[in-house]
Amino acid sequence: MPDQELHPYRRIADDLRNAIVKGKLAPGEKLKSENELKDQYGTTRVTVRKALSLLKADGLLISEQGRGVFVRQQPRVRLQTTGANFRERRATGASNFTAEAAAQGLQARQQILSVERVPAPAEIAERLSLPTGTSVIIRRRAFFVDDEPMQLADGYYLEELFAGTRVEESRRIAGGVSALIEDPAGPVRQRIVRFVEDLEIRMPTPSEVGALRIPPGVPLARVLRSTQVEDGRVVEVLDSRVPCDRHLFQYVIDIP
Repeated sequence: MPDQELHPYRRIADDLRNAIVKGKLAPGEKLKSENELKDQYGTTRVTVRKALSLLKADGLLISEQGRGVFVRQQPRVRLQTTGANFRERRATGASNFTAEAAAQGLQARQQILSVERVPAPAEIAERLSLPTGTSVIIRRRAFFVDDEPMQLADGYYLEELFAGTRVEESRRIAGGVSALIEDPAGPVRQRIVRFVEDLEIRMPTPSEVGALRIPPGVPLARVLRSTQVEDGRVVEVLDSRVPCDRHLFQYVIDIP
């Protein structure tokens, strides 16, 4: 017996999913009621409800109390990684994420959540060539596009370099910390020569679900970026967490 006959809710879910992907159901559009969908597909409300639950778990639909079920708005930011791209974005004086969003016609903003000194977690200490537990400076930030939370980013910095600098101030740094690193009058005074990014795909923690408003079933991408300067030191580790339904990653690798 065909699978769709065994599981009619999957047939309904696939039909609605295709309509969303092809734009027949637009972001923000309200779906028909369960009763209307029941009649349309010649099935029961229970079956329709299972299909809608499946699409909610996939992050395609969202329920609004007392209003109905809607196609979920999904602003996407393309996160592009190239050396030329980094230099181009730096020239704008905006953070890399804000400049990336603006280049794609999106309005982005960032919020500084906290700045403090903490013991370095093992994976951060390893990248900064420090003993685990060594005190480091952390800047916790959140990024938004059209008030949709898009990214949590924690930057870790060596105290010996950045203590008492703008890194420890709870306000934005023009051009981001990268500008401070390369500032001839700054604490490092060296050019950034390499980023090393470790990408992990996993399910979000409860706190990440709350902070980023991640629907059930949507995975999270965690990117650990180590920033290396001319003398070989890693002077920043950026721990970014982004919902996979809101970002596209593009890596351009030039082969010498």
